Amino acid sequence: MKPYQITQRGIARTFQNIRLFSELTVLDNVKIAFHDHVKYGVLEAVLRVGRYYSEEERIEEEALRLLDIFHLKDKAGELAKNLPYGAQRRLEIARALAAGPKLLLLDEPAAGMNPQETQELMEMIRWIRKKFGLTVLLIEHDMNLVMGICERIYVLEYGMVIASGTPEEVQKNPEVIRAYLGGES
Repeated sequence: MKPYQITQRGIARTFQNIRLFSELTVLDNVKIAFHDHVKYGVLEAVLRVGRYYSEEERIEEEALRLLDIFHLKDKAGELAKNLPYGAQRRLEIARALAAGPKLLLLDEPAAGMNPQETQELMEMIRWIRKKFGLTVLLIEHDMNLVMGICERIYVLEYGMVIASGTPEEVQKNPEVIRAYLGGES
């Protein structure tokens, strides 16, 4: 499916390698994700009549609210490329949430983060799940993060599921121990 079709079905994602619009401002990076939710047509946008201004004001307010949640409101006017790494990760998640998903896919969100940033990320993901009432699918290699927030885990080896269950079940699974810790199965 095309990206807009996926978004229309209530799915948003972040990427292992951050994919922001680096030459746009932090605010514009979030505002752009509202494109499926505008209530004006192309003609209203071109002529800047009708619902255009009220909708743009609503979108900016919502985007600023998300930036505030992710501690980025004071950076709204800065270019995305000028943010530190951890802030870029938060911006990418804020942009994904702006699309209004029911399912949020996070592809290795802790990649490149230090332990403190990873701990903050873990708390943020818990909060997002509760606050926005959505399902989070996490692809991650940081086992502290995985074991700290996941309710159900699927372990893959060469693309095949070798174990699934609660964090406690997966930690004790002989196949997981063999594949990832080099132990005997």
